[in-house]
Amino acid sequence: MDRPKSSRRVSLVREGLEIGGQVVPLHAGSVHYWRLDPKDWRACLLATKALGLKIVDTYIPWSVHELAPGVLELGQSDPQRDVAAFLKLAHELGLYAIVRPGPHINAELTFFGIPERVVWDPACQARSPQQNPVVLPMLPQAFPVPSYASEVFLDETARFFRALAPALVPLLYPAGPIVMIQVDNEGAMYFRDGAYDQDYHPDAIALYRTFLRDKYRSIEDLSRAYGFDPSADGAPRFGDLQPPTKFDAKTPADLVRHVDWAEFHEHLLARAMQRFADALAESGIDGIPRSHNFPPGQESTPLNAARVQGAVDLIGYDYYNKASSSTRVTLMRRTTELAVRSDALGLPAFGCEMGAGFPPFFPPLEERDSVFTMLTALAYGLRGFNLYMAVERDRWIGAPIDPHGRERPFSLFWRKLTGALDRLEFAKLQRRCPVRIVIPRNERRLARVTHAFGPISGAFFSVAGAGARESCFEDDLGLGYAPAVEADAFTRMLESALEARGVPFAHVGGEDRDVSLEGASWICCVTSGGLSPTLFGKLVEAAASGALVTLGPRAPELGGARRALVEPLDLSALARASHGLPTVCAADPAAVESIVARAIDTLALPAHGIDPDDVFATIHEDEGGTARVLFLINPSSNDCGVRITLDRSITSAVDVLKEQTHTVTDGALDVRVKPKTVRMLALS
Repeated sequence: MDRPKSSRRVSLVREGLEIGGQVVPLHAGSVHYWRLDPKDWRACLLATKALGLKIVDTYIPWSVHELAPGVLELGQSDPQRDVAAFLKLAHELGLYAIVRPGPHINAELTFFGIPERVVWDPACQARSPQQNPVVLPMLPQAFPVPSYASEVFLDETARFFRALAPALVPLLYPAGPIVMIQVDNEGAMYFRDGAYDQDYHPDAIALYRTFLRDKYRSIEDLSRAYGFDPSADGAPRFGDLQPPTKFDAKTPADLVRHVDWAEFHEHLLARAMQRFADALAESGIDGIPRSHNFPPGQESTPLNAARVQGAVDLIGYDYYNKASSSTRVTLMRRTTELAVRSDALGLPAFGCEMGAGFPPFFPPLEERDSVFTMLTALAYGLRGFNLYMAVERDRWIGAPIDPHGRERPFSLFWRKLTGALDRLEFAKLQRRCPVRIVIPRNERRLARVTHAFGPISGAFFSVAGAGARESCFEDDLGLGYAPAVEADAFTRMLESALEARGVPFAHVGGEDRDVSLEGASWICCVTSGGLSPTLFGKLVEAAASGALVTLGPRAPELGGARRALVEPLDLSALARASHGLPTVCAADPAAVESIVARAIDTLALPAHGIDPDDVFATIHEDEGGTARVLFLINPSSNDCGVRITLDRSITSAVDVLKEQTHTVTDGALDVRVKPKTVRMLALS
């Protein structure tokens, strides 16, 4: 949904935020005012600004401020909870602000910042298939998670926003520093996001029935999709339909109701985000861009960017990763997807939380892990970030600034990085990706409903670099192959073959209406036998415009939700623009290698040679197509001497963090890249 440009003169642009006519890069740092002595606020904010960060980011925890329902402590008697005073100080010091009032904020708070009275209210609790509260086993205390469908919870949240508004509305830009507001936080059902974990709350069941009625329009259409006789005695009606409570499909036709349930979860979350956003606007907290942050492993959750985008203006990702080869793959997949999607919408690719440090009850993240993650994300297209945490606080270890505003040695990296990004005008550069690997939303829904590990979220496997091959049921449903597993294997083969030849590519995910195909020379659409006619139509349009389109590993014979097609998809429409290459490529290493090699030759795809092959490179260009920045990523445990071939017009490469200059001779650059590190080099 397009929103008009803000009356407060704040809008999102590809390079960051346009504030009062000036473009400000999205370089932010998190500071939690309620966890710091107010006497230290000034020192902490000045130290954050000294890192080169122009924006301060802070949560506003409902549970910390609430005295009674609808009554908040906002500094009347406790200066530590005076959020307005904190924001006024940021404004005085020349900082802008992003505020994040939840309702869910996590922030390692007990109950994730939601008042205990709300958490323990049965009317607010998400429900399991057995109608039990859905409990998150989180330190320091497990708790029942709220239902995103609960009308009581949604009303309680709106009441909190109304009570908070008098403190925030006067501080919206230009009167104050607030230039963006986040709606909720990592809205993946509180990490209990398995397809059959939740939500069977009565309000969710009612919404599910409405969702099906809106989708199918008539019980006859539903019966055709689900395979029952609507005239038979006891045949279901919209008013008494029950969702699946476990994966029990035996045939491909049985998949339809399961995929519908996964789609409903996406609808549920998008609706809740819209309700939160509307409640903020109705309270007067409006006129500035709205954001939402997707957690690591977002592709395995019900968060659907195309649908949430209707409630917010900017969707960014959170990053907490160890330096490793599997991490590099994970960062490549999710960041390229974020980057091409953001570019298509004219938005900045934003890391809403770029981890610096870790909670004491999580596995430790060393400083080199944070550096590796930050630089690798930039390499694959990230354009802005929020340093989480900039200032240390309780339940956090390893931030670059201590709770009294004193810089630690780790701050030097962030100073150098922000300085380099500003000098290079990095937010204006682009990484050209002529190849797109499209993962249709229904393939992700299929992987989600066939996830084999119960309450262990699919996101856990995704963060670890695993996929359907490691986490999904291998039942073939009579097809002769496991669809989600084969689709995952095909995707990996494509990635491997492209990276071996140094061809830049990006992942494309999302709903049919949310695919970023502009500028693609070759589109590889993953299909395990089903494809939405809407998405197929977009692929035909791309082919008619000159793009090569390849499907794989199976020709689509069903719709995306595994429904029978009214008319077969006309694959000949793709074949006419195939340059003689096969339209469908099987999940066979030799077939994938062959089609990649032929596509490179046929389309003259850009490629760079690099040795050794366990080091990876990305190149970022200016608007004129001149290479300006090179990243060399070594995720391995080996200290590597690297040679990469570049355009012969390039004569030098300067490491912007180490301040070392390297000569490029006859288009060849030789440098050393230490284990599990990334080098960022300015080219000239």
